[in-house]
Amino acid sequence: MEGLIEVSYTVMCKNDVSAEVKLSELLDNEKVAKAIKSEFAKGLRNLTLSGKENTEIYIKTQKEVFAFTASKNDFADLLELAEEDARKHKRFKKECDGVELVNIVTIES
Repeated sequence: MEGLIEVSYTVMCKNDVSAEVKLSELLDNEKVAKAIKSEFAKGLRNLTLSGKENTEIYIKTQKEVFAFTASKNDFADLLELAEEDARKHKRFKKECDGVELVNIVTIES
């Protein structure tokens, strides 16, 4: 019996967001700082916000992950197979025209 792999992918759309923001930039933003202070230190004065490290915050479009199985022999064609799977299941909506492979796992038999 030939080996199988499970392929996970997401559908890419024109309006997808993927950005990195440094925590220091967020804390320096007046609107963000005001919101944090009012939520966690309501009524208190003379507050400053700081962080220990220059941590990055990731802002990304939340995507649904889809999966299908394929033969190990089809490894070179996985991107094309994922696009076919998306078309077959009508996952391409308006302004969505590609896929991004998320994970490839060998299925033990």
